[in-house]
Amino acid sequence: MSKTTASDPAPAEDQELGDAGSQLSTAPKEDAPNLPALGVIGWARWFWRQLTSMRVALLLLLLLSLGAIPGSLIPQSGQDETKVADFRKGNPTLGDVYDKLGLFHVYSSVWFSAIYILLFVSLIGCIVPRTWQFVGQLRGLPPGAPRRLTRLPAHTTWRTTAEPEQVHQAALDLLKKRRFRAHLTGDAVAAEKGYLRETGNLVFHIALIVMLIAFAWGQLFKSEGNKLVVEGDGFSNTLTQYDDFKSGNLFTSDDLVPFNFNLKKFTGTYERTGPNKGTPRVYKADLTYSSGAYGKERSETVEVNHPLEIGDSKVYLVSHGYAPVVTVRDAKGKVVFDDAVPLLPLDANVTSSGVVKVLDGYRNARGKKEQLGFNAFFVPTFGGSASGTMLSQFPALDNPLLALSAYHGDLGADSGIPQSVYQMDRTNMKEFKDSKGKLFKKLLKPGETMQLPNGAGSVTFGKDIKEWAGFQVVQQPGSGWALAGALAAIGGLAASLFIQRRRVWVRAVQGADGVTVVEMAGLGRSESAKVPEELGHLAGDLYEQAPGAPGPGTPADSPDPAQEPGTETPVPAEGAEK
Repeated sequence: MSKTTASDPAPAEDQELGDAGSQLSTAPKEDAPNLPALGVIGWARWFWRQLTSMRVALLLLLLLSLGAIPGSLIPQSGQDETKVADFRKGNPTLGDVYDKLGLFHVYSSVWFSAIYILLFVSLIGCIVPRTWQFVGQLRGLPPGAPRRLTRLPAHTTWRTTAEPEQVHQAALDLLKKRRFRAHLTGDAVAAEKGYLRETGNLVFHIALIVMLIAFAWGQLFKSEGNKLVVEGDGFSNTLTQYDDFKSGNLFTSDDLVPFNFNLKKFTGTYERTGPNKGTPRVYKADLTYSSGAYGKERSETVEVNHPLEIGDSKVYLVSHGYAPVVTVRDAKGKVVFDDAVPLLPLDANVTSSGVVKVLDGYRNARGKKEQLGFNAFFVPTFGGSASGTMLSQFPALDNPLLALSAYHGDLGADSGIPQSVYQMDRTNMKEFKDSKGKLFKKLLKPGETMQLPNGAGSVTFGKDIKEWAGFQVVQQPGSGWALAGALAAIGGLAASLFIQRRRVWVRAVQGADGVTVVEMAGLGRSESAKVPEELGHLAGDLYEQAPGAPGPGTPADSPDPAQEPGTETPVPAEGAEK
């Protein structure tokens, strides 16, 4: 038996492989450049072939990746209208150019959608014919052996006393045991293995289509809203309940999952010492919720990265702050405002600011109706006057302090123009003055009261300081399909990269001297050390069942028998030359 060799492939006309070397892949053949015949059908056929070619699919995938870059660098109108407005204000000329090019809404622009749709069509046009071709290959049998197996890149041969039929049967049993698809055709056994390579390739492309569909579906029907909820208050999943809300183009209010929840308690604990001082250790919100109009009430704890899932909606805990309880009385001592006022944090230690607005029910000392406004500044841990700063020293309520500055007049709430609950329009507001004629303001500890000038009333900072939690309610259909597509794409790509499709032939014919000559050869889609190595193992196992015949005696001056194919003992598999 000669050594298993991996010689350079001969030219196609010399190899004479025929069908044996064909269809190792379902990749479409590259036709020579050929201008189409004149006419609509000819041009349509040419365009379709170009669109469904691999090079165009790769080009479209590259364009899609490049087109997504502006969406991550330039503010997007669907994500942050404020940043878009600021960019246009600061760059009016560039803003107009970006607006005309659709760069403020990249993912819904015409040019991005065109690339997206063309890539979608190209993938389908590639996959459908390749799938049918692959199914046909699975239903067929491995092609017969070429006429001269010794011309293949990996081959070996030896002589044996076993009958050709015995060699064929032993080869069939061996190859099927090694999970080859094998059958006897003519004077040779043909076998093939590695179909998972093409399966992985098709799975990868189909998974890309699934991901594209899931992405498009999610963008069209998604919704995302934010809501700040104070301890003791609740939320119902309707559009009017959200602080801000954005959705896809095909989303309607009927798509909202019906549910409601109440924030029973927020718990936050923080590192007291060390380099991580102030870092949250426990950050959770205890909720009671019900799904649907008549759903049973349940309890749930929502933590960071552990959302509450209700149907297709997920409720994430995204922020936290404090809501001091403020009580305002008019000149006669009547309570005109008594509520927890959520303030927005300014730093990691929850230094917070906001506004207290008294819109109805207040009368000044002369009995005239007015509205009150108070700029509020809150620190959960005041460092003391010696610190020289009004910034919180720690996020927990160790030494809370509330600073208020007072205004009276018209807040403009009845003008019909929407206002932020965290800002005050002082256009028609007047300052309360202190004894020195300056803006009246005061620092309050829990339980303390601030008397307004000229008997205008009072403001009390309650001892009960509530906490609030910010929730993000996300509804994005198709995310599960996108994840499944991504996992399938990774698996399919791995299979197409690491599995090699290869064929093996075993021919056994009786020579002129009555001794059976065995020839084995292997062929892969591309040159690889795996084919000759695997062929060496198979030849070694088959040689044990069809051992070599003793060679005739040779004169001393005759050529070395190792140079004559079929006259030497086969080399063990691990020693096979690659």
